Amino acid sequence: MPARSKARKRALDVLFEAELRDRPVLDVLAERAGDEIPPLPSYAADLVRGVHAHQERIGAYELLWADDVPDAVAISEAVQLAGDLSTEGSPTFVNGLLARLLELKPTLSL
Repeated sequence: MPARSKARKRALDVLFEAELRDRPVLDVLAERAGDEIPPLPSYAADLVRGVHAHQERIGAYELLWADDVPDAVAISEAVQLAGDLSTEGSPTFVNGLLARLLELKPTLSL
């Protein structure tokens, strides 16, 4: 699994943990960044901070604000995570949602 794919999974773990434990996202991030072996990848931390700042899903954050991630990669990786971690219909839903967001992207003021 490529490094950024692993980082996306780790970022999702941190976001999920914060939500599940009803704790501030940045507090959970700080805990995980300091005590995990192997260490939390810096890209995972960047994703958590970005998602927290924009209150979006990882795929939406990468699609709209992470200029170093190609749009197709952001969508593909989000669909892959949905397939790995959610229900059978989730990948199709995530793909449709992000594809529509991609269509609207030129009209959005970010």
